[in-house]
Order: sequence, then structure tokens, then C-alpha cells
Amino acid sequence: MSRNATLFALMCLVWGLTWLPVKVGAAHVPPVFLAAARFSIAGLLMLLWAGRDVVKVPREAWPRLVLTALLLNTGNYTLLFWGTAHAPSGLAAIVNFATIPIFTLLASRAIAGEPIDGRKLAAIALGTAGLGFLFATRALGGLSVAQGDPLEAIALGAVAAGTLLYCTGAVLSRPIAGAMPTLTLAGWQTLIGGIGLTAVSLLLEPVAFTDLAKLASWPVLPALAFLIVGGSLMGFTIYMRLLRDWGAFRAGLYAFVSPAIAVAVGVFALSEPFGWSEALGALMMFGAAAIALKRPERGHA
Repeated sequence: MSRNATLFALMCLVWGLTWLPVKVGAAHVPPVFLAAARFSIAGLLMLLWAGRDVVKVPREAWPRLVLTALLLNTGNYTLLFWGTAHAPSGLAAIVNFATIPIFTLLASRAIAGEPIDGRKLAAIALGTAGLGFLFATRALGGLSVAQGDPLEAIALGAVAAGTLLYCTGAVLSRPIAGAMPTLTLAGWQTLIGGIGLTAVSLLLEPVAFTDLAKLASWPVLPALAFLIVGGSLMGFTIYMRLLRDWGAFRAGLYAFVSPAIAVAVGVFALSEPFGWSEALGALMMFGAAAIALKRPERGHA
């Protein structure tokens, strides 16, 4: 196995496992507060890692940088962490990973005017149908299927909405991506997003001083450490390398591997439900992602 293939497998594993510490940590501290701690610390570490490049942000790029940070990290992870706290982590992972290619198509059309051909329309239609099957059990089965949590369907919807914000921010980031070093851009977006998450948490959640102490205690501390080191620093670094060496298509194939890991961990570690409706919905969404990620033939959009 080549070094990049090994790194790809490690990235898929790490990003598939991040949903478990989100679920565990959010059971002990407010979920958005947990996200705020993750991204504030990770952002500071990224900027320290960037070193002298930390100041290489063109003045005219700051407004877009702040806007994209609020979309990519504050808005997205407010909804994603809250949603994961109230829904099975495996299903949340499927909704997140499988809709990224589809929502990116929609955001690229709305913002950059990129055309949506028949192949892309098929991906959107199949992905929407897949989401319907994922939600079907919760919509039709009542509280017994949702394990007593009436917020499950709303929570999965929140994850989808957060993913749409993420894809919108990613498309809006393209014009400034080449204006500064990649680590500088990611570091500032992460830190600004973390500050925004802190504001949202203080405004909407019952955060107490005891929650600060919980961040440094079991089991929140190892969960937070894994999210920072594994999910943010290690996963991001590997992904940037694979983007450089493999291109966006091959690097983006993690969308098919990481959700399977998240589902397996959720089922075996947390006894999360996963029935035929969820399985069919997942297959349809993965199929939609495959269509969206497929390289177009030469001469076609």
C-alpha cells in the first residue's frame, strides 16, 4: 500500500470516529459549547503552526474570510453538534457526508452560476429520495422508533441544514483560497468560527462554570482531544496533502468510507438503531454522492 493510500485510510478512520466523541462529549456538556472549545483551541493551534504565514491575509480578503468562517464553522457546527447530540451518530454522519457533494452542486449553481446538467440533477433527485428514507422511520414510527427522543427527525434536519451552510461557505471561500497560505486560511476560519460558536453557546445554552471543569475531566477531555488532534489537525493535514497529490475527486471518496465507520461504531458502541429504511436511504445517498463526484467526460460540464 502506498503512503498516500495509508494516509487516506487513516483519514477515513479518524473522520468516521469523530462522531462518537461528539456524542459522548455532548452527553456531559452543552453541544455547542463543546464545538466552541474544539474550534477555538484548534484554530489557535493551526495559527501557531502557520508561523510567520499567520499575517499573510490580504486586507480585502478579511470580510469574505469572516463570512465564510461564520458559515463553515459557526453556523454549520452549531447545527451539526446539536443535531448529533439528539440523533444517532451514524445517521448524522451519513446525512453530513453524503449531502456534501449534492449541496456543493447547489451552492455552486446559486453562487457561481455553474450549470447543473442531467447527471447532477439525477444526483440531487436520488440524494433527496435517500434523505426521505432516512427520515421515514422517524416520521412514521413515532417515539418508540426514535428511542424516546422526539427531536431525532429535527436533529437530522439540523445536520442537513448545517451541511448546506458548510457547502455554501466552501464555495464562497474559493475566491480567497489562492490569496493566502492554506493553513493560514483554515486557521483563521477555524478560530473565528470558534469565537462565533462561543457567542452562540453563551447566548442559547445553559453554560455554567462547572462546564469548564468538565472539559478537563473524563470522559469529555479525551473526546475533546480526539476532536482537536484527530478531527481538525490530523484529518485536515492529510486531506490537504491528498488534494495536492490525488485531486478533489479521489480525496473526496472519504464520503463513502467514513460514514460506514461512523454507523458501525454507533451500532456497536452506542447500540444505535439501524434498520432497512436507514440502510436503503444510506445506499441511495451514497449513490447520489457517487454520481455527484463522478468525473465528467471530456467535453462535458
